[in-house]
Amino acid sequence: MFDSLFQNLTSVPLVLLVLLSVAIAFAGGLVAAFIESRRMRSSKGFFVAVSLIPAIVAGTFATLNVMLLNDTTTVITSIAAIMVGLGLIRFRSAQGTAEEMIALFIAVAVGAINGLGYWALGSIIAVVLPLVYLLLSILPIFKNKRLSREKMLKITIPENLEYSDAFNETFEHYLKECEPVGVKTTGMGSMFRLSYRIVMKNPAEEKELIDELRTKNGNLEISVLPYTENDKGL
Repeated sequence: MFDSLFQNLTSVPLVLLVLLSVAIAFAGGLVAAFIESRRMRSSKGFFVAVSLIPAIVAGTFATLNVMLLNDTTTVITSIAAIMVGLGLIRFRSAQGTAEEMIALFIAVAVGAINGLGYWALGSIIAVVLPLVYLLLSILPIFKNKRLSREKMLKITIPENLEYSDAFNETFEHYLKECEPVGVKTTGMGSMFRLSYRIVMKNPAEEKELIDELRTKNGNLEISVLPYTENDKGL
């Protein structure tokens, strides 16, 4: 059912087969990127890249397949190396999310399969895998309720404030959990920014917490944000 067309369409010029692989992979990439963009938060540039990656990969693999005369072992080895390299590009150049990693690997897979001549299978994967992602992201599963309660508290203070215990009383009153995450200088070294992972005793008292902290930090900037593991880097 899913035979490689490089083996079946022997009467068609190989250059045309390569171009068809690129075109079909590009169409599959567009479909996958469109479906993923319904739910995934990312830039337009990222989805343009996801749309083009299958075509790039398909062109590379189709050319390899032609040049190596369907030497399956060598082609598969080349595919594995290229897939790993492409999948890591995003995460070596900028901080990427798990969802972006999924989109990248789907794009690479679609391109690789089309590049080997399995156009029907590649087209199916370009639709099915993004739909599976969309479904899993909508369903209320895998949600960690504890993570949804955790917040990142950032407090800017003047350099002359002894911050080690300046906010202890306030924290004990409003917070169920409080873990210092880090300290860094800001404002050309004239201020410090303290970061804490916190869990409120009563989330409705968030404004009261901020108001009380403002009286102690000289009314400088305070922010309460959703906490993620990436925040450990401040």
